[in-house]
Amino acid sequence: MSEDASVAPERILELSNRLSTVAGSSIGEIASINREAKMLAINAMITAARAGEAGRGFMVVAEEFQRISGSIDEVTKALESQVKADLSELSAVGAAIIDHVRGQRLADLALNAIEIIDRNLYERTCDVRWWATDSAVVESVENASPQTCRHASQRLKVILDAYTVYLDLWICDRDGRIVASGRPDRYPRVQGSTVASADWFKRALATRTGDDFVNSDVGRAPLLGDAPVATYAAAIRRGGRSDGEVLGVLGIHFDWQPQAQAVVDGVRLTEEERARSRVMLLDASGRVLAASDQRGELVDSFRLPAGVEGMGSYADHGATIGYALTPGYETYKGMGWYGCIVQKAPQPVASATPAAVRAA
Repeated sequence: MSEDASVAPERILELSNRLSTVAGSSIGEIASINREAKMLAINAMITAARAGEAGRGFMVVAEEFQRISGSIDEVTKALESQVKADLSELSAVGAAIIDHVRGQRLADLALNAIEIIDRNLYERTCDVRWWATDSAVVESVENASPQTCRHASQRLKVILDAYTVYLDLWICDRDGRIVASGRPDRYPRVQGSTVASADWFKRALATRTGDDFVNSDVGRAPLLGDAPVATYAAAIRRGGRSDGEVLGVLGIHFDWQPQAQAVVDGVRLTEEERARSRVMLLDASGRVLAASDQRGELVDSFRLPAGVEGMGSYADHGATIGYALTPGYETYKGMGWYGCIVQKAPQPVASATPAAVRAA
């Protein structure tokens, strides 16, 4: 699609304003010429009256000319009224088209953003289920000893070196004590700490098979320097079997902030649009998980209107808001999150000539 075609809806208003200017100028010229004709007719009538009987024939012509000028006045006023009405309707239609196109585009971009997150987090669900069956991970809780735990920590470090999207990986025994982690040097408080009260740990312990996983909303992790993480967990089972006895839990902590920031910053907006747009990822309650302006993350909320679902757009106080609900990806059903873009209207371009039709 060419650049001209992509901005076609905005051209409707631009052409409407231009037509309004041209029509106003033309009608004004007609009125001005007609005023001159009226003055000529009046002067002719005065001259004819002074000429008496000799000017009677000229008087008839002057009166007829004056009548024609009156008709021109009526036609001009009717044209002005019709042009005003038609241009007003054209502007309204153009504005409605622009709102629809802009809103649909923002909704599409919001959907694209949340789909990228979905695909990314789907990979996390695969990672945690796969790594929970790793022999070093299983052995650290199956035959717990300092040696097996050290070996497991080394294995987790290898994984972290290859998968840079994680802050840390934790192996927890059935009591919730962290027996091994991938970055003990960076996070020395982790090993030996307990996560027994953590929701993700308790839910992972209760999973029925090795095909199951649990995930939690984004939150700050005190043991990881209070960094925002999205935690995924799966049960560690005896022998690494899907139906094996639950021996502990593997928790993996997705480094949320840089990954999410890359998504909201990567939305395809022009530089001009970016200056007046705010791209956000919202959880099911409307909490701001990530924002292109980095304001209010994990603190503020942005409330979509009651009853919205799926994807769509709406106008609010001069801004257009496009949104899209997480569609999920393969076995990852999503958590009711939304992609959302708030875009202020562009500043109107100043015009050197009046846009509205005026009586001259």
